[in-house]
Amino acid sequence: MDVSSAGLRVLRQIAESGSFTAAAARLGYTQSAISRQAASLERSAGAVLFERRSNGVQLTPAGQALLRHARTILDAVAAAEHDLAGTVPRTEQVRLGVFLSAGAVVLLAALGRLAQTDPQITVTTRDGTTPALIRALRAGSVDLAVLTSRPPHRPLDSESPRLHLETVEDTELVVAVPSTGQFAGRTAVHIDELVDAAWISTPSSNSEPLLGVWPGLPGRPRIVHSTRDWLTKLQLVACGYGVTTVPARLAPVLPPGVSVLHVEGAPPEIRRLLVASLPGRRTPAVKAVARAITSTDLRK
Repeated sequence: MDVSSAGLRVLRQIAESGSFTAAAARLGYTQSAISRQAASLERSAGAVLFERRSNGVQLTPAGQALLRHARTILDAVAAAEHDLAGTVPRTEQVRLGVFLSAGAVVLLAALGRLAQTDPQITVTTRDGTTPALIRALRAGSVDLAVLTSRPPHRPLDSESPRLHLETVEDTELVVAVPSTGQFAGRTAVHIDELVDAAWISTPSSNSEPLLGVWPGLPGRPRIVHSTRDWLTKLQLVACGYGVTTVPARLAPVLPPGVSVLHVEGAPPEIRRLLVASLPGRRTPAVKAVARAITSTDLRK
């Protein structure tokens, strides 16, 4: 089998992105170039590597098998490049993925702890949704990921090997509201009061649900603003333009003018914070970063 490192990088990016279009954008190629690379990989492998679906692309079992070897090969190529350039890193690098609302509290706390316990480890980060970060883990683009799940906390995906998961904490969802106005001075709100509220939401889908409107809100919500950017969402709340759903762990870092209320009249909405890695890639440095995350008290 004659496969180039460029072809293996394309394979990894398609696995991570979940589509030829997204892979092309990340690699700076045209979609037709990615499609040609994919077809060339399949001819060389003598097997179907990609399952084309209406909602994207998924690796077949043969594609997943090749991906496992691709991760090892690409890591070795990167190490060889460092050796030849005389730039062997003096620190151990861990690539960490963090889901979108976790960075402000989880990431900063973990980095602060690592600076004290394991200063030889350099952490690089990227954010994304939980499904996107799972794909990045499987593709070998990140070594460790902070993910979230909702009850009943089923396996995050069906691929093998199963992800190694450690629970950091369970956190309650709350509603972020302006500190002045209708909800001023309160600590709780009944769900019926939220039915007619102006909501600041986040564009999401069934495959990538994101926080915005309160889960299970009766009726059709009145969404007045929609954005993925947390700073924008919270500043809109602070200025009185609507309310949004946040994890309770964000309370210490909310901007002035924003308060949080517990929701009454409905079952509590709990989300679990997890640290995930692939079993075969848990190096001492990866374990140290995971330990820094799981041992940090996020309530401080």
